[in-house]
Amino acid sequence: MSIKRYIAWRAAQELQTGVVNLGIGIPTMVADYLPRGKVTLHSENGILGVGPSPAPEEEDPDLINAGKAPVTIQPHSSFFDSSLSFAMMRGGHLDATVIGALQVAQNGDIASWAIPGKDVLGVGGAMDLVAGAKRVIVATTHVTPKGEAKILPKCTYPLTATKRVDTIITEYAVFKIRQGKLMLVEKIDEISFEDLLTITGASYQIAEDFRTVVREQAMLELV
Repeated sequence: MSIKRYIAWRAAQELQTGVVNLGIGIPTMVADYLPRGKVTLHSENGILGVGPSPAPEEEDPDLINAGKAPVTIQPHSSFFDSSLSFAMMRGGHLDATVIGALQVAQNGDIASWAIPGKDVLGVGGAMDLVAGAKRVIVATTHVTPKGEAKILPKCTYPLTATKRVDTIITEYAVFKIRQGKLMLVEKIDEISFEDLLTITGASYQIAEDFRTVVREQAMLELV
């Protein structure tokens, strides 16, 4: 069980019912850990009712999500064009979106589409998702491959949206933004408070409902 899979599994625990869009990357994996029949998944390329990942022998090249990864569909699935798909996103019809991020600020700002000085492939539907969804959950690794913090006092990359993030889930911790403040609600037992503070650039408080979880146990159950 990979760290990315653990993040996806933990993000799935935040979703119980409703219509939810899963972004590219780690968020796509969330589909494999959702309760059946409770959450309806939306894909911005025009699918409502996305299912879990197919087995390799069951992949259909005509069934892909917005990240071009193979998907399955549910019995109640429907298909539509991009204009209707984006109307759902922009019209406030999504109960939540799980999205990746390059940076997240302690006030809920998010930067997810461009790194200064590097090629930009396009923003895609990220801005529409975070602006239109009722809840925005970021699922990301805690630091960059270079070891730089992703959770910061202020984003330094071009913003996707301001003050829209509700929850941040990493391999080490879960943060929630409550009344404009970044609150630590969960950390794994493998990391100390001191080490977590060191790799987190932002300032945060310990929530009253804070808990410590045993990640190794969760990962064993997922294998």
